[in-house]
Amino acid sequence: MGLREYALATLVALLWGGNFVAVKLGTETFPPIFLLALRFTIVAAVMVPFVRRPPRHCWKAVVLVSVALGVFHFGLMFMGIARVDASTAAIATQLGVPFSTVLAVIFFRDVLGWRRILGILVAFSGVAILAGSPQVSGAWGGLLIIVAAAFAWAVANTLIKYLGPLDPFMLTGWMALLAVPQLLLLSFAVEQGQLQSLLTATSVGWAAVIYTAIGSSVVAYTLWYSLINKNPVSQVVPFTLLAPVFGILAAAVILGEPLTLPLVLGGLVTISGVALCEATFRRTRFWGRRRPDVAVAPD
Repeated sequence: MGLREYALATLVALLWGGNFVAVKLGTETFPPIFLLALRFTIVAAVMVPFVRRPPRHCWKAVVLVSVALGVFHFGLMFMGIARVDASTAAIATQLGVPFSTVLAVIFFRDVLGWRRILGILVAFSGVAILAGSPQVSGAWGGLLIIVAAAFAWAVANTLIKYLGPLDPFMLTGWMALLAVPQLLLLSFAVEQGQLQSLLTATSVGWAAVIYTAIGSSVVAYTLWYSLINKNPVSQVVPFTLLAPVFGILAAAVILGEPLTLPLVLGGLVTISGVALCEATFRRTRFWGRRRPDVAVAPD
C-alpha cells in the first residue's frame, strides 16, 4: 500500500468512527428504527439505480441478509446507541469479531487456537471493564443491546459465508432496499412520533441522516471495497481498528462525552483482544472482499 492508500484507509475509519456520533445525534431527533429506515432509503436510492439486479438464484440470499444484517444488526445497534453514549457503542461493537470467530469454529470447523481464545477473552474483558464505567451505570440494557447487535453482525457474516460469493455493491444496495419496508413496519409497530419527527427535524438531525447514509455508507464502503480489491486484505483490515478510536474522540469533541479511565482502559483492552482475533481470523473468507459490511464500524 502506498501513501494514498493509507490516507484513504484512514479516511474510511474516520467516516465510520464519526458515524457513532451521527447516529447518536440522529436518534435525538428521530426514533432509532425510523432513523435507520430513512438511512437505508437514501442508500437504496443512491445505489440501486447503478448496480445490477440480484440474479434469480441470489434473491433468497439477499432477503436473508436484509433481515439478519439490515433489520437485526443495524436495528439493534441504532436502538442501543439511543440508550448509551456513542463512545460506549464504538467499543462494544468490536465484539462482532470475537463472535464471528466462535461461529466460524461452530459452523465451518475453523481452528480455534490459543491466540484466538486469548483474543476472545481479552475482548470480552474489555467490555466488562466498560460496563463498570460511569457512562454505562444505569444503562446496562443499552449495552446489552449493542452486544446483541454485534452478535447479529456475526450471524449475518456467517450466513454470507455459507451462501457463497455475492457482489458487495449489489448486496449493499438491494439489502438496503429490502430492509426499508421491514424497518418501517417494525418502527410503526414499536415506536411512535415518526411523522412529528419529520415535521420538527432540525438541520442537525437531517445532517445526521445524510452523514450515516452517504458518508458512512456509500462513500466509505465504495472506498473500502476499492482498497480491498487493490491491496492485500491483511494490510487493509487493521485500519478498521481505528474506527472506535475516532468514534471515541469524536464523541468527546462533538458530544462532550467524558474520557473516563474505565472507558479508555476498557477500549484499549477490547481493541487489543479484537486485534489478536483479527491477526488469525482475517485469513478466512470472512475478511475477503465479499464482505458486505464491517462490524467494528456500523455504517
